Parts: sequence; structure tokens; C-alpha cells
Amino acid sequence: MEFSASWIHSLLYSFLIIASIHLLHILIISQKLTLNHQNVIVKKLPPLPLRFNSDGTFKILQVADMHFGNGMVTRCRDVLESEFEYCSDLNTTRFLEKMIKLEKPDFVAFTGDNIFGTSATDAAESLFRAFGPVLKSGLPWAAVLGNHDQESTMNREELMSFISLMDYSLSQTFPTVKDTSDPAKQNLVPKIDGFGNYNLRVWGAPGSHFANSTVLNLYFLDSGDRAVVDGLRTYGWIKESQLSWLRGISKEIQDQKQDIKESAEAFNFSRVSPALTFFHIPIPEIKQGPVKDVVGQYREYVACSFVNSGVLKTLVSMGDVKAVFLGHDHKNDFCGNLEGIWFCYGGGFGYHGYGIAGWPRRARVILAELGKGQKSWNGVEKIKTWKRLDDGMLSKIDEQILWERR
Repeated sequence: MEFSASWIHSLLYSFLIIASIHLLHILIISQKLTLNHQNVIVKKLPPLPLRFNSDGTFKILQVADMHFGNGMVTRCRDVLESEFEYCSDLNTTRFLEKMIKLEKPDFVAFTGDNIFGTSATDAAESLFRAFGPVLKSGLPWAAVLGNHDQESTMNREELMSFISLMDYSLSQTFPTVKDTSDPAKQNLVPKIDGFGNYNLRVWGAPGSHFANSTVLNLYFLDSGDRAVVDGLRTYGWIKESQLSWLRGISKEIQDQKQDIKESAEAFNFSRVSPALTFFHIPIPEIKQGPVKDVVGQYREYVACSFVNSGVLKTLVSMGDVKAVFLGHDHKNDFCGNLEGIWFCYGGGFGYHGYGIAGWPRRARVILAELGKGQKSWNGVEKIKTWKRLDDGMLSKIDEQILWERR
């Protein structure tokens, strides 16, 4: 009996994911396992928890739509004719390396279409290459999936499981909730749509009133890939089970009593911690408008689902989300305001993704700043953003303030 190469690859990756998950559980308990008298390599973790720096800042690099294929042999799309001959996935790698070196982010958020499935003959190898610069840097990072990642040799659950096991990754396949019988324990929430719904908490600056408290929350959501509704094809959307979990985790965070030796000036910061949200496919309201106070380029039809699941309504009702960071539409790099929440595109980052010849690939930077008290840093006071172009000078453009505490 003969088996196709793709079938064998799929089988091998299925075994890899299952074996890796079981191995990770063992390693978490023992931290060091000896097998046949040889040490097993343990996943490398960044310093945790995530926290603000002693200068009162926390910087995030958003990387949208790398569309990574097979490396050097995967050619660029939509570049000038003079650039094409020597342009490949390696240009994407070099751009990420340069951004990490220049901006020195504290955290990197990948917002989907990390690999371009139809051009990635080996999903695992493409993921290692795509995330290579951040793995080499040792920075904490996390990712969500887009609508193309699963078109290679892994399905969406396998992809997120694999990504969650990579060095320094804080990604999760499923979110966790507290065990009602034992608050010290966390249980997985597998009965939720999608793979890659989770939240990360960022603590205050060392030595401050908020050093052991959450001052910024990062929500990650799986916006799906494609779907058929009433016989019509459309893009994926965030489902009610995800929104229900999001509302619950937001309420839990806001209800928690901060164990702080509060001064009068610190009290205002202890009430609600701001949050940022990351997912791939934009929501219908961006297409419908009106989007206010646009900063940046709106050059492409918004490609979203025709199903409106109430994401905007949920985010507004929660009260903590100040900005959402998206991908998917590579020719859009704008931030625009919808009902008090900013929706910001990352702009196309990867050279194998479509774009506009002569229009540089780009990345978004997000900077959160703490308020300065008389003796200590307080909670988050300001969130701002800008973009960098891969134009030879890494030009900085469109700097703006997204939120300030009043």
C-alpha cells in the first residue's frame, strides 16, 4: 500500500502535537526529566509575570500578516520590478529583526496569517522560520491565527497547540478559568469556539504600589477563517461563546480587589485597568462606518464577515477595552474610532502577502505609559501608537494618542 507524502506529514504532525502536549505536562511538574540518561530540552519561558519597566513603560510590537512560506525560495508579491529578483521571505525575517533591534519591545503580538498555508509545504518548519527572530531574541510573544494559517499541514487546533509550545510563547489554545472548588487552580475552557482565545495580564512597575497588581490586560481572540451561511461564503467571525468568556473574564478582573496600600492619587488607577484586544479579521462596523478620526491609510475595501455577532457592542459594554489591533486587509494601516474604541490595522508586514508595489511594508508599535505619583508609579495613564516603514530608514509615521486617563 502506498501513502501520499501529505498524508504521512499529517500523521506525523498529529503524533507530534499529542506527544508534545503530554510531554509538556510532565515537564511542568518535574522541570527536568531524564530519559535514557539524556536531558530533555524544556520549553524556554520568558521572565514572568509580564510587567511594566522601571521607567513606567510597556511596549508592544504588532506584526500583522507575515504570510511566511518556505523561506528563501518563496518570492515576494507586489514589490517594484527592481526589487523582485532578490526578494523573498527573508526580507520579512530581516524586517522583523530590524524592528526588534530598533524598538526594543517588551512583547510581540502576531495578529494572524503568520504563515501562508498554500505556500508553506511544512507548517511546523514555516512557523519556526516565521517566528525565528522573536525566538532568537528571547522576548515574550503571543499569536492568534488568521484565515490562511491552517491551509498547510496542520489544522487550527494543531497550529495553536504547536505555537503554545514554542520557546518564550505565551499563546494558549484554550482560555483558563478559576476552579470554583479551589480558587488556586485554573481549568481549561475547551467548550468555546475557536482556538487561541486567552488573556494576558501585565503587572505594574517594580517597587510601585501596583507591582503585584494587573494594570493592563491583553485579550486575544480567534476570529476564524471562512464559513458558509445560508449557502453564501463569508469570512469567519467571533462567536457568542467567545464573547461570553470575554465578558466574564473582564468582569472578573474588574471585580478583583487590588491589594494596594492606596494613596489618594493611586485610588483612581485601581478601579479599572485598561485593556487591548488582538484578533485578525475586522468587524462589520468598520466596513459600515462611520469610522471617526481616521489616522493613516484607508486604501482597501474592508473584508469581513456579513455576520454581525455583536463584538463592538460587547467591547463597549465591558468598559475596559480602549483599542483593538487587527490584520487581514494589508493595504489598510489606519486607526479609526468606533463608539469610543480605537480599531487599528497593523498594515501588511510580510513580503509574500499582497500589497502595493512601492508602498513599504510596515509594523505597528503600541506604547503604554504609567502615571507618575509623588513617590511611585501608578497605573496606566496613556496609550499611544505609531508605525514603522521598511523603507531603508525605518521611518516613523502616524504617531497618535489612543487613550489618556482623565
